Amino acid sequence: MKHGADTGDMGGAWDRGRLGEVCRVIPGYAFKSTDWQDHGIPVVKIKNIKDDNSIDLSEIDCVPETLLTPKLQKFVLKDGDILVAMTGATAGKVGKIRTERPVLLNQRIAKIAPVEADHAFIWSVVSSAEYQETFFHLADGAAQPNMSGGQIESVEIPLPPLPVQRRIADILSAYDELIGNSQQRIRILEAMARALYREWFVHFRFPGHENHPCVASSLGEIPKGWEVKKLADIAENMRRNVPKGELVEPSPYVGLEHIPRRSLTLDAWETATELGSNKLEFKKGEVLFGKIRPYFHKVSVAPFDGLCSADTIVIRSRRPEHYAFVVACVSSDAFVAHASATANGAKMPRANWEVLEKYEVVIPKGKVAEQFSALTADIIAQQQALIFQIQNLRRTRDLLLPRLLSGQMEIES
Repeated sequence: MKHGADTGDMGGAWDRGRLGEVCRVIPGYAFKSTDWQDHGIPVVKIKNIKDDNSIDLSEIDCVPETLLTPKLQKFVLKDGDILVAMTGATAGKVGKIRTERPVLLNQRIAKIAPVEADHAFIWSVVSSAEYQETFFHLADGAAQPNMSGGQIESVEIPLPPLPVQRRIADILSAYDELIGNSQQRIRILEAMARALYREWFVHFRFPGHENHPCVASSLGEIPKGWEVKKLADIAENMRRNVPKGELVEPSPYVGLEHIPRRSLTLDAWETATELGSNKLEFKKGEVLFGKIRPYFHKVSVAPFDGLCSADTIVIRSRRPEHYAFVVACVSSDAFVAHASATANGAKMPRANWEVLEKYEVVIPKGKVAEQFSALTADIIAQQQALIFQIQNLRRTRDLLLPRLLSGQMEIES
């Protein structure tokens, strides 16, 4: 490892060195296809690394506990470990794992384990947009981009002295903390919206329900005056086809990979200037429902106008007072379960709107739908404002990072 400037000197350019000089890069273990099962020890795969640098453990494959032999101990992950995807379109994507249980590392992912560097500093460096792009461009191969542990270790990074590393990490961790707080608020708002829907339209404990006797219906007892209708009566599938080719102007594009699981809040997208295949247009406020493998529960509200994959069902409420009810209904566990049960195809099941539009719903009467829409629309607006806030924090953090790493910015002791 090269030695940086004197610890008392917080300015000037820092020495640089290879990542491998201060970190061990440990590629994951190649489990056999016969090892996979639904329970046992979870294994982090490349699909679990998300665009927001998190590791999604909600949908994870497992191997038998008997495989956890001394030979595999070096592939056991712990809370805070840094991972980088090594192959495919996601090559270079970095994530930090959060877990309190034993988790194993699969092949095509590497763990970056700091040895002679501050852990938080290394995370700040490798999770930045600049270095994730650097990792991505390391990957080579015509059919499938791949990179090795040695290539990852060869990446050059700034190496200031450890006290400086810790101060830089402290500055950047303040942004990470703000981002984490915003993400937590989004999760709380999501839980509020779902709880409100269950309380009002599943258990029928809406404001003033005491004065509404229940009557029999095809869906069981419902409040008197409410109606059982088809989803198509209150919602429609918007198919605005956009042909492949060059776009007149850049447009936000949302692929199925961008839609989060079990969250109304769309938190990732990209900018498209040309389309390689036909897409769909969507408008702000419409629901994007991923129809491939609907059990993944990819249902989010669009925070802007844009384009999306043709494997998305774009759902719009027919009337403003039913807006929030439609959003809550099509993102509910019951509706997603129905979409999964009625999907077509064995290997790649797809939800079918012609089936889903026949889904029976209980339509509220009077001001209940309007009250629910007002409350839920406010929750959705708050979530989307937080997402844009997170985007701004990340951009600011990524702009600040190179100045800190280059020594251009004075760091107070």
